[in-house]
Amino acid sequence: MAATLKIRIANGKMIAMGPGKADLLEAIHSTGSISAAAKSMRMSYRRAWELVDAMNQCFKEPLVSTSSGGSHGGGAQVTDFGFHILNCYRTIEAKTQAAAAAELLEITEQFKQIE
Repeated sequence: MAATLKIRIANGKMIAMGPGKADLLEAIHSTGSISAAAKSMRMSYRRAWELVDAMNQCFKEPLVSTSSGGSHGGGAQVTDFGFHILNCYRTIEAKTQAAAAAELLEITEQFKQIE
């Protein structure tokens, strides 16, 4: 049974970055909007907006920029800074997973089968 670690990075009492927020950034990049990203992740728009707002509050620069609706519709995009933070986060995940592989295997070998 394969196990993975879930890394969350806190800024004070807020979670600045974690697996769900990283996935949301990727979905926003793919879809071009917070609404479409939320839908693709089976998440409410409100929840997605709260996550984006929390990320933008935690960092010195916004990770996501938005434009208002209108005749051409609104949208959202991951900023260059957002891509930088996302890349750093994904690198931390990969390095941590590799560094802990032996111990994770030791732990998962002791798991009971759960359905």
